[in-house]
Amino acid sequence: MSEGYKLGDLVWAKMKGFSPWPGRVAVPTPELRTPKKATNVQCIYFFGTNNYAWIEDINIKPYQEFKEQLIKSCKTAAFKEAVNQIEDFIEHPEKFGDLDDHTRNVEEEFDKLKENVEGDDSKEEATEADDAPAPESAKKKSSTPKVKPIKRASSAGVKSTPRKKAKSSLSRSYTDSDVANEKPSMLNHSFSKKSSLLQRPSNILRPETPPLDLENVSETLLEKNIKASQMKFGFLGLGIMGSGIVKNLLNSGHKVIVWNRTAAKCKDFEKVGATIAVTPCDVVEEADITFSCVADPQAAKEMVFGNCGVLHCPTLESKGYVEMTSIDADTSHDIVEAISGKGGRYLEAQIQGSKTQAEEGTLIVLAAGDRSLFDDCQSCFKAMSKNSFYLGEIGNASKMNSVLQVVGGVSLAALAEGLALADRAGLSQADLLDVLALTPLASPHLILKGRAMIESSYSTHQPLTHMQKDLKLALGLGDALEQSLPLTATTNEIFKHAKRLGYANHDVAAVYIRARF
Repeated sequence: MSEGYKLGDLVWAKMKGFSPWPGRVAVPTPELRTPKKATNVQCIYFFGTNNYAWIEDINIKPYQEFKEQLIKSCKTAAFKEAVNQIEDFIEHPEKFGDLDDHTRNVEEEFDKLKENVEGDDSKEEATEADDAPAPESAKKKSSTPKVKPIKRASSAGVKSTPRKKAKSSLSRSYTDSDVANEKPSMLNHSFSKKSSLLQRPSNILRPETPPLDLENVSETLLEKNIKASQMKFGFLGLGIMGSGIVKNLLNSGHKVIVWNRTAAKCKDFEKVGATIAVTPCDVVEEADITFSCVADPQAAKEMVFGNCGVLHCPTLESKGYVEMTSIDADTSHDIVEAISGKGGRYLEAQIQGSKTQAEEGTLIVLAAGDRSLFDDCQSCFKAMSKNSFYLGEIGNASKMNSVLQVVGGVSLAALAEGLALADRAGLSQADLLDVLALTPLASPHLILKGRAMIESSYSTHQPLTHMQKDLKLALGLGDALEQSLPLTATTNEIFKHAKRLGYANHDVAAVYIRARF
């Protein structure tokens, strides 16, 4: 361990890819893992996150000396909280007794751990997968070094003998109870000795998504002057996209019957005029035209073929069914055969946009199938979108949606890697986005997602898992057409890795986490 700092020193410590963060030189927690070939390092306790990590001396500066300069290096809420906490520690150290208790309790254990590290280094090769993704406890967002586990010798029948202190460097760790009480922050990944390539992180905290204000009519909707159809419309699925769409249908004067797998979500819509149905079959029976917007192709099929599904309706004669779920062309063909076989009309209406566009009524609708049904849905499409396109025969809308998702997914992965590279090169990520906004590559969507990446703000507008699903569907289309899609395949793996790290239900911007590994 380096002699440049002593236990208890208050410092600014910089992890790779992050701004300098307020911390304290500390004794590591007992369960730690060893980074490879690291020297001149200090174990740092990071304020505001309750994390420990090993940081090289060159990335550490005295807190008070550099306070005025570095306190402006980051403006996130997590950073401000950390600064407030270290200032509180300076004024009232007695409030932080747990830190001192930890130091006293583990000093002796620390020496034993170092002995184990010295003894095991000659025996253990790096078979623990330098390439292993963040394990089960990867609930945090920092990029700590890849590490090897410490094998702790049993104390039974062993007498303790003094040994020479060895240079060693250990990574942070924490207990399950620590994890349960953690707040998500930009320093938010940890590596547990219980990790396994087969274990997936299960409890990374998903950022709260702001509740939908159903009574607030968007300005965009008011400007459209929509004349609502007098038909009854059904809607299956009140998820991130479905909720915003139904809100605009109701606010534009349409009569809507709703169903959702989680029935409690329907109650709020009932308060603003929607009618609740018990099953998907009931929705179709009561409505003239029914929209479906669920998670994936499998869920879309269940709405039609499953128990109490659409096909159980006594009659589908002249009724319309509009599939808005992002699906593949084969699934769409299966559904249209079933619906038309019972006298119904079918339209696939793929949507481009996110939670914000769904709430504002500015989605893009890509439709294919029954032209008369497309015409009957015009007042609805006008309420939920800024434009709708009719693309011809069944399957064309699904294919077009897949192509667009390929472009969007690859662009997001490229942006994430660019931001990570800029930060590693010592460049300002904010400057990068400012420059990008002035180039021919400028895109409001990419700039928005770039800001979210920089601020570690992953409140879900478009779930990362949905993007990965769409990339998978595009690869299936490429296979069917024997079209090579190497960039799509690589991007799909990147999103799959981000999912495995625990960010499936976060916003697509969380793919940035993968760029840090």
